[in-house]
Amino acid sequence: MLTGKEIKNICCIGAGYVGGPTMAVLADKCPLLNVYVVDLNEEKIQKWNAKDLSELPIFEPGLEEVIKRVRGKNLFFSNDVDKYISIADMVFLSVNTPTKTKGVGSGQASDLRWIEACARQVAKSSKGHTVVVEKSTIPVKTAETIKIILKSTEDGNYDQSKSFSILSNPEFLAEGTAINDLENPDRILIGGDDEESINYLSKIYEEWVSPKKIIKTNLWSSELSKLIANAFLAQRVSSINSISALCEKTGADINQVSSAIGADSRIGSKFLMAGPGFGGSCFKKDILNLVYLCNYFGLPEVANYWENVININSWQQKRLSEIIVEKLFGNLTGKKIVILGFSFKAKTNDTRESPAINISRFLLEEGAHLIISDPKVSQEQVDEDLKDNKYVGSENHLKLCSGTWECSNNFDFAFDQADAVVILTDWPEYKKFNWEDIYKKMRKPAWLFDTRSVVNEKDIKNIGLNLWKLGSNN
Repeated sequence: MLTGKEIKNICCIGAGYVGGPTMAVLADKCPLLNVYVVDLNEEKIQKWNAKDLSELPIFEPGLEEVIKRVRGKNLFFSNDVDKYISIADMVFLSVNTPTKTKGVGSGQASDLRWIEACARQVAKSSKGHTVVVEKSTIPVKTAETIKIILKSTEDGNYDQSKSFSILSNPEFLAEGTAINDLENPDRILIGGDDEESINYLSKIYEEWVSPKKIIKTNLWSSELSKLIANAFLAQRVSSINSISALCEKTGADINQVSSAIGADSRIGSKFLMAGPGFGGSCFKKDILNLVYLCNYFGLPEVANYWENVININSWQQKRLSEIIVEKLFGNLTGKKIVILGFSFKAKTNDTRESPAINISRFLLEEGAHLIISDPKVSQEQVDEDLKDNKYVGSENHLKLCSGTWECSNNFDFAFDQADAVVILTDWPEYKKFNWEDIYKKMRKPAWLFDTRSVVNEKDIKNIGLNLWKLGSNN
């Protein structure tokens, strides 16, 4: 137990989108703590330690400023995992938990191999009593697995010199606003069965968060709450996207409908912006995990309900792709299409599950030549996301892709003789474009497909540019 012990050293295993920013803010708000972020990926750690802060592996507004204040003072990034586990009073597990691609639960259940590996590493390298904090998004009851591993040793004998407390402390970050979310959270959720450990973690957060915002639950409620929060947010996105198609058929305007229903205090206005679908590392993965859990526990009706949230998301992307093909005379072979935005949302360079990936793949399958532009996504990342696109289609029906792609932020080149422009991410700079000049460069009849309600419909039509706008009767 922790009785009489002070938390001085914190180790976070995992230097990704959650671990890096979370520990940076924690170090910034708690200058008396030493915070060590460890990861086996040497390239990633090198980027976190880069002198040029623009080389950080993650783009997040405000992150550079926080890193500048604390790195090398009480925040450190290292590949020496064992060393910093051994001196840590508290270890955060913040590693990837992707969806399984094979075996039992393939396509739905979470792959917990990295969580298990971390638990074994902590069991091996820790000393004395260690508070182990689940930060990754994980299935309910994962703490039981971690407890079993922590109590195990290679020779099968329990090491009496070591003891552990397990806490669940899920993150509720939105990429693009992660630093503000960390500094001004809606709530902090801490689940566990050891009151003393819960209070230790709570006291850390109370350095900058009101105690009224700290919710304490049992382990299982905390683990499940994270999945359900993401499921409910994704549900809202799929719901409004399904209505965007109805608006296009009836003459209603999706933005006006969103505004009207969002004004109802029982509903609220957040997550009611129609678009090409949700993306990011969590929504799809967490809903699939929820579907798996529901089926596992014999709740097929509940599983089917949540699975349809994902189905609508995929349908929206396919629907938008087919509209582009239809408007361009049913043929994209050799046609130049500019993709504006490749990250799954503005103010982040994260492309995981970005709608732009599937839509780009669909257009490539039709033979288009894509010019992909994004303020923060690199050519290397686009290539990584589309590299498997030489062949497209289902596993049982693969065919050679005839399309090509390249990345460019040179808009004179990008728009020159382009047949169409597709806005897939609502980066603020796109609102400042001179569409009249762009239209002059394009090959006629030129099309603009606005899936994010970025442009003014009347202005575009006055120019003469053909416009298709999501959720509008064009």
